[in-house]
Amino acid sequence: MVVATRNRAQRLRALLDALAAQRDVRVEVVVVDDASTDATPDVLAGGVQGLDLRVCRRSAQGGPGAARNVGWREARAALVAFTDDDCSPAPGWLAALLAAYRERPGAVLQGQTRPHPDEAGRQDGFSRSQLVTSLSPHFQTCNIAYPRELLERLGGFDEAFGHYAEDADLAWRAIEQGARAEFVPGALVHHAVHTPGALGQLRDSQRWADAVRAFARHPQMRSEFTRGIFWRPSHEGLLLALAGLALRRRSKGLSLLLATPYLRHLRTLHGSAAGTLAFAPAHAAVDAAETVAMVRGSIRFKTLVL
Repeated sequence: MVVATRNRAQRLRALLDALAAQRDVRVEVVVVDDASTDATPDVLAGGVQGLDLRVCRRSAQGGPGAARNVGWREARAALVAFTDDDCSPAPGWLAALLAAYRERPGAVLQGQTRPHPDEAGRQDGFSRSQLVTSLSPHFQTCNIAYPRELLERLGGFDEAFGHYAEDADLAWRAIEQGARAEFVPGALVHHAVHTPGALGQLRDSQRWADAVRAFARHPQMRSEFTRGIFWRPSHEGLLLALAGLALRRRSKGLSLLLATPYLRHLRTLHGSAAGTLAFAPAHAAVDAAETVAMVRGSIRFKTLVL
């Protein structure tokens, strides 16, 4: 199995311990350090008792796709599983993937991912984690496995992608070449809950432009990801709310009607009218920044997705 890591020494140690605790399977672990500047090299040098661990270190940061390409090419197993350095697989994770591989040897196998139960209380309107309870069109590499033969045929991850959508692109290329995608509910991974806040989400917003590259390359993804031209419902809701704001002097009723979907979205995030009003400006700023990123990507890749 393969992990790409960068500057998450503490979480990486927890991941290695979880991999050492895998049941009923011999674990070959390849960790690719993407030029970390924290204590990651020390964590990897220490190793974990009972874990067959090999480390590859990149001298310059190349992004997760490039690091994973180094890893799967270094791996020896016929099935290459991927997880991330902010994850903790359950003890039966790899055994479940291997059992599914024996039944469906040519398939892309996606497991179940849930927010880490020890961190669930940290979730709020600006937190980030993963919840995958059925086959997801994102095909996140926090919990997925590919036959090595398929990776070789596809050439691995496209390193032109930055920090988003390289995993979806790989899976959709596999599907387009005839591979099946199967969900394996017994292959459970717990994902960290990150709390970047509104400012952190604003800083990260421009990376989403790379998603349009995947939509341009795989037009069939649109029906799985979007509502018309909108990648996220909150982007559509914000634009409707802004249109309502512009019309408020002409028709208060129409203005409120147009704003209602966005306000309902914020209510689901914060659970109260007070929270909705307090955090509405911050969410609007984040959604606006993400929409700008999607416009940039739409222009660059000549495919309209907002």
